[in-house]
Amino acid sequence: MNAKSNLKDIKMVAQSKLLEVLPENYGYVIFTAVGSTFVNMWMAINVGRARKKYGVKYPIMYSSENGGENMFNCIQRAHQNTLEGYPSFLMLLLLGGLQYPRLSAGAGVVYLLGRIVYARGYYTGDAQGRVPGAILTSLSTLFMIDLGLAFGSQFTPYPFPY
Repeated sequence: MNAKSNLKDIKMVAQSKLLEVLPENYGYVIFTAVGSTFVNMWMAINVGRARKKYGVKYPIMYSSENGGENMFNCIQRAHQNTLEGYPSFLMLLLLGGLQYPRLSAGAGVVYLLGRIVYARGYYTGDAQGRVPGAILTSLSTLFMIDLGLAFGSQFTPYPFPY
């Protein structure tokens, strides 16, 4: 048996074992995680366009130019705020999905819709426009925290009250 064939066999066994361990419907969680990348890319593209439109050069994060124009800063801030919460979102999505894949994926989709509403509201130049999206994001995050706690409590002597 050659090395290439041996590596292929190892990959097949590893994939087979992973499929045995992950719950049914975990694919929804994976699709939601992948979808989050597209939301993030959409926001990054919008920041790039705003840089060009408002003449904000790299590496400047926020602009004090444009006579106090706030549009670039609002567009940049929507993306930056999303990035600040992104690791927590992915961790909660993926861990909660190990016990509750459909609930976790559903909460993740609501979170992503909340980030889009947040960004579109912020893109108006009025920071208050972000509030509806912030509410959606916060509610879905709290739900994913709940799912994560419920999953984690199974590995302690203190079960989560469900």
